Amino acid sequence: MNRPARLVTAALTVSTALLLTACGSGGDDSASDKIEGAAAGDGKTSASPSASASQGGVKRPEITLSKDFQADFESWTNSDPKLQAILNDGREELRSKYAAVIEADPESDAVAFYNSAATQATARKWIKQFTDDHDSIIGRVRVFDPQVHISDTGSGVLFYCVDERQASTKNRKTKKIVNTPDEPESLIQYRLRLDRSSQGVWKTTSLTTVPGACS
Repeated sequence: MNRPARLVTAALTVSTALLLTACGSGGDDSASDKIEGAAAGDGKTSASPSASASQGGVKRPEITLSKDFQADFESWTNSDPKLQAILNDGREELRSKYAAVIEADPESDAVAFYNSAATQATARKWIKQFTDDHDSIIGRVRVFDPQVHISDTGSGVLFYCVDERQASTKNRKTKKIVNTPDEPESLIQYRLRLDRSSQGVWKTTSLTTVPGACS
């Protein structure tokens, strides 16, 4: 059975396109559709984050992506240390899910580390759909236009775009590759709320995706 790979809603509805949306989506996103007053990343160059991260004395899990898949984070920097911490943990939350798909590991400790109970459950369901179909991911995604601020309630709000048009799924058994369509819906906006844990980790507590919002 050939499964179309893009998952576009919190309920993990499958569309006819491809790939990587709705990983960890929650149905209720308290982040507004507008991110008024957000501070965008102020870096000028692309950044490929290291496989491990340690901030504020907290030991974070090492996340390694395979040589066949690349996630490029562009302008993923901010001059405000607190906003940078949100960017860092939001970045690693996404990378943890990519790594879990590649490693066929729905129970990934790294996914659990960066997600609340609610988003963790949905992320694992999303990952399991790949592993059940023996699919991995290859190619490249571009993660860009980060917008981040802290809400009046103290939660982090992070919007960013993902361009999936150079990414594909590859079946582990048949080796069949399914490419992402080159269409506006392959550029997806991710909208996250993050709350800082007692250990100082900005965990994702709500996530929605909007295909085509970044075209």
